[in-house]
Amino acid sequence: MRFGTKAIHAGQPPCPATGAVMFPVYMTSTYVQQAPGKPIKHYEYSRTQNPTREVLENSLAALEDAKYGLAFASGLAALSTTLLSLHSGDHVICCDDVYGGTYRALTKVFNQFNLEVTFIDGAKPEQLQKEIKNNSKLFLIETPTNPALSVYDLKTLSEIAHSKGLTVVADNTFASPYLQQPLKFGADLVLHSTTKYLGGHSDVIGGSLMTNNEQLFEKLKFIQNAAGAVPGPMDCFLVLRGIKTLHVRMERHCDNAEKIAKFFSTHPEVESVRYPGLANHPQHELAKKQMRRFGGMITFALKGGFERNQRFVQKVKLIYLAESLGGVESLISHPFTMSHVSVPRDELRRRGITESLLRFSVGIEDADDLIEDIERAMRESK
Repeated sequence: MRFGTKAIHAGQPPCPATGAVMFPVYMTSTYVQQAPGKPIKHYEYSRTQNPTREVLENSLAALEDAKYGLAFASGLAALSTTLLSLHSGDHVICCDDVYGGTYRALTKVFNQFNLEVTFIDGAKPEQLQKEIKNNSKLFLIETPTNPALSVYDLKTLSEIAHSKGLTVVADNTFASPYLQQPLKFGADLVLHSTTKYLGGHSDVIGGSLMTNNEQLFEKLKFIQNAAGAVPGPMDCFLVLRGIKTLHVRMERHCDNAEKIAKFFSTHPEVESVRYPGLANHPQHELAKKQMRRFGGMITFALKGGFERNQRFVQKVKLIYLAESLGGVESLISHPFTMSHVSVPRDELRRRGITESLLRFSVGIEDADDLIEDIERAMRESK
């Protein structure tokens, strides 16, 4: 079954009770049992199992060509559940260009439980080899990264991590399962913020984990129930609705982003632009091998420094200044003061995330209208 058919059908059967084409929202917290400890089916309590969430989890697994899927209340809930599978004194290695919320969870929350963390440059596999210790248990990677859009070699990094017994977790949020499937390159676990491209409409918060490892799945499923960071059934329904058009939307996101990245790359007012689809991207060739297309995210900065770029984001009209990404509408953000505010400023600068850098989630509007909006905002922000 090809991806577009999977997105519409896999894991999403018509309701067996009524024949409803869209699987219903089961708004119930508990289920009648025929005798103590003997449910009518396998449903007892909706934190543990809910039919709508079960369908979503099956659909998510299918999209990543995984055997197992788990849904959560947010991407950070999925990450936290993963980290809860570790023990005090364990060591986590994480790529240094990472979502600010991930950095915050690792350095401000889980460090309180004696979880050791080392950040490395994922573009340099030798750093991973160097930092692995006897207590190293997990390697966490994003690719493409947030916000610098670096692309990391999943196969090489997974081989290094596995040679020392580490579990590899790949955050695939920026690519979506349509553009990249990390399990095929050696990752053990794939993480998504389903808030982003999978939901696709800026109307739901969610997260997910997918794996082919039954033992890892059972451990995480136990924690999912025990810790309880599960999505509500309506949230699950909204993500399921978004999944059905994922492949169509991603093609348009990519079309628009490629056109706008090329526009930026030749514009005299643009100081820098980074997009995996541009030939001058340092991992362009790797992106061609590892991804179906290059995604809908661009980072750039206009000439004129911090003040100019601040004026620009307040002048655009079709492109909204807002957190998040991956929706049908175009969103622009300032990582230094928004998504990555939890990361120390010196650390951001070291990664190349400057005060001027802007993160652009290119939507599925008409690309020419977006370019006209950008050109007008450029003129008005001088």
